[in-house]
Amino acid sequence: MSDIFRETEVGERYAKAVFELADAAGQLDAVQADLKTLKALLIESKDLRRLVTSHAFKSEDKLKGLTAVLNTATPNALTLKALGLMAQNGRLDQVFGLITAFTRLYDAKKGIVSAVVTSATALTDEQVTGLQAALRTALGQDPVLSQTVDPSLLGGLKVRVGSRLFDASLKTKLDSLKFALKRA
Repeated sequence: MSDIFRETEVGERYAKAVFELADAAGQLDAVQADLKTLKALLIESKDLRRLVTSHAFKSEDKLKGLTAVLNTATPNALTLKALGLMAQNGRLDQVFGLITAFTRLYDAKKGIVSAVVTSATALTDEQVTGLQAALRTALGQDPVLSQTVDPSLLGGLKVRVGSRLFDASLKTKLDSLKFALKRA
């Protein structure tokens, strides 16, 4: 699922334009909230994702569907204009890249560092607090954590901050030991 929200060149160009307009108008937080809502809706609804990505639907129909769903959250006019422009240019399928790139620009502007934590079991509140403190010390910024559980790690953690990966999982340690034993 997260692969569909990868940054694209086209999505990044739209994101930069929308970001600059929202920043100039003082509406960064409102547009970010709209895009966050839209992302949640796209993740939640397989039909909505199919509508946006399918070439069987006209851009106008895609826009009507997206705005109808988004109108439940009373979106910002700038967000609707951006989606309208993308539909007019036949680029509404790039909304995933737009969301990702805009979020990256927004986080950079606000000094927010996103960290994805993958663990073998769900972390307790105490462990999350300790991890946030360690990341705050290491990064010099307050991290926003999103957690995933992957039982195949066996134990330990993987923490991804941007393009950096801190891998302290038991699975990785066992794999490197296995590799070292094969070479010996």
